[in-house]
Amino acid sequence: MSALFILIIISMLVAGSFLFLFLHAVKKGQYDDTYTPSVRMLFDDSTPADPTTPSQETLNTKN
Repeated sequence: MSALFILIIISMLVAGSFLFLFLHAVKKGQYDDTYTPSVRMLFDDSTPADPTTPSQETLNTKN
């Protein structure tokens, strides 16, 4: 029965820390930009990918 109380206390501490971190992020303005994510797909990339050169992932997987 005492293990149940310990688990409840630990879960309350974890939930409280996540709530604190979320409120801290909101206070610092991390969630203020609501426009840019909706139009990000409309912007062109600055440099198009060259299909003749292998990607970094391909180079890393070939050992």
